[in-house]
Amino acid sequence: MNKPEEELNFEEAVNRLEEIVSRLENGDVPLEQAIELFQQGMRLSHLCSQKLDLVERKIEALIEEDGVLTKKPFTGAAEE
Repeated sequence: MNKPEEELNFEEAVNRLEEIVSRLENGDVPLEQAIELFQQGMRLSHLCSQKLDLVERKIEALIEEDGVLTKKPFTGAAEE
């Protein structure tokens, strides 16, 4: 039995999304089913994005400044 979308972890959501994309790319899905698959894919895409945002906010980088390690929030940009 499939888990509800909101209970999926990131990997499960991505796997489901990949299955949907594959089915839609084959083009042999009836229109009504294709619309439902597209909508489900959009929900899964949004869920994955939310999960990534949450993880990004939790990540802290250890930066060495003047010989001391300090924690800094993850900014997503490469430090130069």
